[in-house]
Amino acid sequence: MGHKLLLLSNLTLTAALGFASLPCRLDAQQVPDPGSRTVMDAHNCYPYFEWWGNRIDRALSTGVPLAIEQDLGWYTDPKTGRSWSVVTHGAPMTGEEPTMDKYFFERVRPIVEQALKKGNRGDWPLITLNLDFKDDKPEHLAAVLELLRRHQDWISSAPKGADPSLVQPLRVKPILVLTGEADAQQVVFYDQLAAGDAVLAFGAVHSEDKDNKASPEEIDSEKATNYRRWWNNPWRVVEFGGQAHAGEWTSEKMTRLRALVNHAHANGLWIRFYTLDGATTDELSSFGWFKSYNFGSLDTARVRWHAAIAAGVDYLASDQYERVAQEIRISPRAR
Repeated sequence: MGHKLLLLSNLTLTAALGFASLPCRLDAQQVPDPGSRTVMDAHNCYPYFEWWGNRIDRALSTGVPLAIEQDLGWYTDPKTGRSWSVVTHGAPMTGEEPTMDKYFFERVRPIVEQALKKGNRGDWPLITLNLDFKDDKPEHLAAVLELLRRHQDWISSAPKGADPSLVQPLRVKPILVLTGEADAQQVVFYDQLAAGDAVLAFGAVHSEDKDNKASPEEIDSEKATNYRRWWNNPWRVVEFGGQAHAGEWTSEKMTRLRALVNHAHANGLWIRFYTLDGATTDELSSFGWFKSYNFGSLDTARVRWHAAIAAGVDYLASDQYERVAQEIRISPRAR
């Protein structure tokens, strides 16, 4: 009897923490534990001015689960002085850019409403919304928080507890919102909340401006907290020359990748790497992709995609949404 009570206690503790150290079957889980699945992360999934307006359609066509990155800027109309948040890669802004409410939330509404009718079948969240703020103005962050609250029934949340270091269990919904590592974002999305309020956006641990060649423990010394639950990394922490100077994929590089991923998961964190492209010059210009993120060929990138999937990377960011999603679907980890 004592052994049964101990087992029940351990299971209860694991559920309360909201994550476990070992991957579990997707059809049995209610929370996507770090390392349990690899998700295609649609990098820069929004139009630039009048170009590439089909990016969110391309991303959603790959199926769920997936992640969608939205970059946000704070636009002020010079004539009226009115300000609002727009989806944009940055200045200059015209005010004609779409809002996230229109471009993202209204576009995913049918998916979310259908999912809510069916209930969580072990694959929630279906969509991770990855927010990349181009500024951290308090009024901008507050406006986005208000938008998230309007869609609160769709969004995974956790209660704000008395101890911020204690990870509260997620109330999982079809959407999970991740945001950056800036302390200004923590102030609005967590610190200013009252005890018991729903935390609707979860920040990244601090790792910017650290030595890319340092050990995983030095780059990230933080464990998951109630607010900070993921680790965002440029690929140059794996291959120090970055995509454009990656060279041959080696066993040493795979060891480095696994060390970073295992460290994140041991600290209760999801881990993301950006941005892994293998495109031709024509594709770069045709689709608005960046040379700095390009390995130079599809085969060279595919080796890295396979390595990331095998290592247990949670969010694999690329501009080649369809190709990466297909590689994830056919990988042994997907079965």
